[in-house]
Amino acid sequence: MPGAREPSMEDILASIKRVIAEEKEIRAAAPPPLAEEEDILELNETLEATAPEPEPIDLGPPLMEEKAADSSRQRLEVLASVAASAPPPPQGNPLEDMVRDMLRPILKQWLDDHLPGIVDEHVKREIHRITGRPL
Repeated sequence: MPGAREPSMEDILASIKRVIAEEKEIRAAAPPPLAEEEDILELNETLEATAPEPEPIDLGPPLMEEKAADSSRQRLEVLASVAASAPPPPQGNPLEDMVRDMLRPILKQWLDDHLPGIVDEHVKREIHRITGRPL
């Protein structure tokens, strides 16, 4: 299926945990199992026992002082709150729309009249530059 994303590890683990929880509910309603409850490991216990500890990464000294970072963070939070409460911009500027509508036929006529000659001249110059022969 195009556009479908593959499930993340968290999605897979959540699904497994959900199945295990449903299985526990079914077992609680069913007669006692033949195996002992202590013999069954929980998914969390298994993962905690086998998951390797990530090695800490040495990032070196910070690029900026904590005071400067806090100040910048506060200013950005103010900007985010103002942007969130600002009214949406108008859908269009009526003056721009009117000027655009007036200029469109003029621009079309100019391009129809001049663009083929401009392209032809530039192509001739480029061919002459590449081949060394005048056209």
